[in-house]
Amino acid sequence: MDVRSALKEQHHSSLAMLRQCVVLCPEDLWTAGRHPRTYWRIAFHATFFTQLYLGQDQASFQTWPGRRPDLQRLWEAPDEIEPYEMPEGVPPCTRGEIINYIDFVDGLVDSCLDSLDLDTDKSGFAWYPRTPKLAHLILNIRHVQGHVGQLSELLMARDIDIDWVS
Repeated sequence: MDVRSALKEQHHSSLAMLRQCVVLCPEDLWTAGRHPRTYWRIAFHATFFTQLYLGQDQASFQTWPGRRPDLQRLWEAPDEIEPYEMPEGVPPCTRGEIINYIDFVDGLVDSCLDSLDLDTDKSGFAWYPRTPKLAHLILNIRHVQGHVGQLSELLMARDIDIDWVS
């Protein structure tokens, strides 16, 4: 197996496990947690950065077409977004929106990975100045799986298990 095929397989598997965490999440858990560790926000964060890091660099990022206006403000001004702009108990991102976003990102994996220069010594992101692109992609997989671990632990506390995807 070549490196690109392995990277594709592991990205798809990680996103499938993240998707399970979203699908299986009970409604009351979706909005549970204290900012910035609400369940839905962790799922959004994992999806967003998976998409971002599939690009050659930060400049190549293209916004998810299904996003709500001003969603980037989740990090810039979270107190203005959550929960004030939404009806009480409704998160800025619904479960359906996150599932659609995960599916969108999963659909990008193969073409993105086919187009990347894996031999460059630059990650393409200023906050990873000494990380080569190939190592950065492995970091991307570790990142989403770290959040899958967080979310699956919350599910396991409610006797809900996700399946391992390989």
